[in-house]
Amino acid sequence: HNVGVRNAHVEAVRVRYGETDAMGHAYYGSYMLWFEQARNELCRRLGASYREAEARGVFLPVVEVHAAYKGEILFDDLIEIRVAITELRRATVRFEYEIRRRGDDRLLTTGWTVHVTMGRDRRAITIPDDLRTILGGSPDAVG
Repeated sequence: HNVGVRNAHVEAVRVRYGETDAMGHAYYGSYMLWFEQARNELCRRLGASYREAEARGVFLPVVEVHAAYKGEILFDDLIEIRVAITELRRATVRFEYEIRRRGDDRLLTTGWTVHVTMGRDRRAITIPDDLRTILGGSPDAVG
């Protein structure tokens, strides 16, 4: 998969003290929050805000997550999280992430999340056609 695809978004984050451990390194759980922030901004930019989707009764909970830590991230670093939608299936969306320090090409973290579309009853539903189109897929292309 390639995070450099057409619908990629880059979100800048300054690492806060509370996001680090006792040694000043980014706490592993903080990465999930950064992934979420970047993912929300990508969806908002595409016109598919989580708030609007949930108001319509469409929810996108995370069902799988992965992160590979390749370099250290420290307190007060200015990092950039690059996120892209790399797969749309019938009822799932996959986002992939890359984190680098601003101004540095060195890849510090890679990761991905898979989300399933659910209705208010917490059962999987097919991604609505309008949402699929906004997220970059064709309504007819349901893998």
